[in-house]
Amino acid sequence: MSGADGQVRAAMRLTLKVWRQADRKTPGRMVTYEAPNVSPDMSFLEMLDVVNEDLILGGDDPIAFDHDCREGICGSCDLMVNGYAHGPRRGTTVCQLHMREFADGDTIFIEPWRAGSFPVIKDLVVDRGALDRIVAAGGFISVPTGSPPDGNAIPVPKDDVDRAMDAAACIGCGACVAACPNASASLFTGSKLTHLASLPQGQPERDRRTMAMVAQMDAEGFGSCTNIGECSAACPKEIPMDVIAQMNADVRRASRRAR
Repeated sequence: MSGADGQVRAAMRLTLKVWRQADRKTPGRMVTYEAPNVSPDMSFLEMLDVVNEDLILGGDDPIAFDHDCREGICGSCDLMVNGYAHGPRRGTTVCQLHMREFADGDTIFIEPWRAGSFPVIKDLVVDRGALDRIVAAGGFISVPTGSPPDGNAIPVPKDDVDRAMDAAACIGCGACVAACPNASASLFTGSKLTHLASLPQGQPERDRRTMAMVAQMDAEGFGSCTNIGECSAACPKEIPMDVIAQMNADVRRASRRAR
């Protein structure tokens, strides 16, 4: 088979060790599958599609895994690949990971996110509703509805815009939680808070938003941040850890004002 560059690439034979679990109440286990005809040009999810086709043809239950856009935008493809959140390639979601990152004969371990706040639904699919509830607790601004405001009505310095956009790049995949030894959601929550805290529109509700979202994060059972840094290293959008520092500073400020 040939790739986009016209070069002929031989198919690979891989061994997959996949976590199978019927539901959140049933104990799971690793199951071995052979993938004998994998193109190096396939994405990781396309490889799983082919494996599932063979399982269905053989009368077996296909492997359940989450996906949607397959363009690195939605954050749905939440998989641990050989112990790495989203796989070994930095700054890449699983749907953008290609099989040329692996070698013929490799054994690949595929598991779901491992965090108490992300219960397994089935196989590789976990419930990440806890992240949605953190955002629902305050990740928004109150603005009047009606006609859109003039684009230049509220001048925003470019540095502030850049910082807000960098934080807003978070796709809510949960890789930061899965990679953190403490299962902390501080990078996720910090990115959502920093995004709005960097803009004028986010200032009126800044203190209330900070306290509400951090309280919800704690209520969901996420662990504490101890500045290990795995969260930022695993983040497919490479969001820096300084959003956590910003969150902590805002918590201190909001606490002082409340007193």
